[in-house]
Amino acid sequence: MPSKRKKYRTITDTLRRAINDSELSFKALERETGVVRQSLMKFARGERSLRLDMADKLAKFFGLEITDRKGK
Repeated sequence: MPSKRKKYRTITDTLRRAINDSELSFKALERETGVVRQSLMKFARGERSLRLDMADKLAKFFGLEITDRKGK
């Protein structure tokens, strides 16, 4: 019987999905966020991770935030 628990996406999954679903080119994302295009490309392909400061810039650009769900 499948688990009834909701599966939460990771921060990495969420950022990667936002980048891949974006209609902006990597060059445009670099210009808008300051995150180097090569880093964006490798992250989007799953070849490398991002530093937290870069992830913060991307999350801000895409309007993403982390919320504490404990104690709800």
